[in-house]
Amino acid sequence: MKHKIRVTVLDKKLYPELQEEYCMNPRSGACPCYNVGDVFEFYRDDARDDFWHTGLNTLVKTNGDPDRVAGGPKIPFCSEAWDAIARYIYTGLQGGSIMKGWMKEENTMITCCSDGTRPVIFKVERIDYE
Repeated sequence: MKHKIRVTVLDKKLYPELQEEYCMNPRSGACPCYNVGDVFEFYRDDARDDFWHTGLNTLVKTNGDPDRVAGGPKIPFCSEAWDAIARYIYTGLQGGSIMKGWMKEENTMITCCSDGTRPVIFKVERIDYE
């Protein structure tokens, strides 16, 4: 049995009142790194190791310009997003349970980056295949 990870951007939030009060640029706006609906797939086998390369070139679907999406062919995952999802990606690539007892399915986790003024919400899924 082999395992891959699919990461999907479910939503992007924006808290302009927090940006206005705390950010150097009070009108920073929503996260520019990802688009709702972006899909990424991670593999870790003899042919490729996407985890080691911080998700570079794992983008398989976007409505935006792939060259401007983190995880596309030119930009690795944003460090705030990577910090939030890397543990689930690594565990799933090894065939482990991502979030048993918390999510309805142990192979799935809903998580978000730690940017408090413009978080991105991700679904991380372990997909088993032969």
